[in-house]
Amino acid sequence: MTAERSGADLDWWYPVAAAQALRDAPLGVEWMGEAIVLWRDAGGVPVAFTDRCPHRGARLSLGRVHGGLLECAYHGWRFDPAGRCVAVPAVPASTPPAGHCAEHWRVQDAHGLLWVGAAGAPDTAPHAPPSFVGLPSREVVCGPYDVATSAPRVVENFLDTAHFGFVHEGFLGERSQTAVPDYTVQADASGRPGVPAYRAWQPRSSSAAVAGGWVDYRYQVLGPSSALLVKQAEGDGTTEAYALWVCPLSHESCRVWFTLFTSDTVRGADELRAFQDLIFSQDRPILESQRPRRLPSVQDERHGAADRLSVAYRRWLQAAGVTWGLAEF
Repeated sequence: MTAERSGADLDWWYPVAAAQALRDAPLGVEWMGEAIVLWRDAGGVPVAFTDRCPHRGARLSLGRVHGGLLECAYHGWRFDPAGRCVAVPAVPASTPPAGHCAEHWRVQDAHGLLWVGAAGAPDTAPHAPPSFVGLPSREVVCGPYDVATSAPRVVENFLDTAHFGFVHEGFLGERSQTAVPDYTVQADASGRPGVPAYRAWQPRSSSAAVAGGWVDYRYQVLGPSSALLVKQAEGDGTTEAYALWVCPLSHESCRVWFTLFTSDTVRGADELRAFQDLIFSQDRPILESQRPRRLPSVQDERHGAADRLSVAYRRWLQAAGVTWGLAEF
């Protein structure tokens, strides 16, 4: 089994928290086995350090933010947003040396989430948090959902439509309409697989739907642990999009969010979230039952014609050199 993060894993930015969850106090989060502390500087800009004081290893997330500095709860060492230690209360007249710094991570705020990148993670597509053109302007963040499985298992489930009539019966599918139509997998300019056109019958495709109908889908893999689904209902021209964001916590556990892009101005955010909560509550027990929890290679599970996008996703992960959450290829 893969034990460590590869260079390819660290090339990507990953969501670690909802932006609104980070307020005045430090916030401890996890990402790929790493404990990270998020906090906001005097200007409200998010900052990320490894959640470990360089002095005696206490968690910095136990401390406080004061005067635009992060203060350790153990001995009060204070750090500026660049990670420099600027004060040691036990020796107040001293100037802390440069080596007394906190380990700093890069942070971006996008789609209602805070994203962390390693020092070498590119700021450009496809590795950075994506930007979208042509989607509805209203964004509603759903989650988080903690799941006892690997991040790639969650992404593969999101890309799979053959389970709709069984797992989401009465909502995204029904047993009388389980046939998966022929579809074409197409790579984007960065080599990531997607399906430009797919049609499905859905009894209730969204919280706003009052009757069943045909829905046109477009899928696109965005990264190792993210993907986009664009849905357009036949007849009324309604377009919705769901971006799936998964933060790998360990090789076999993860935290999941969705950003819903919608033109619905009638329903409140809580009602829209409640529908997504329901749909994901149906997925969770299936996801947590799968063995192995780490996503196997293509040859280690059996596939049918309906699984073309899933197979393409697994092959893309392997070609990209991604290792986190995968069984050894």
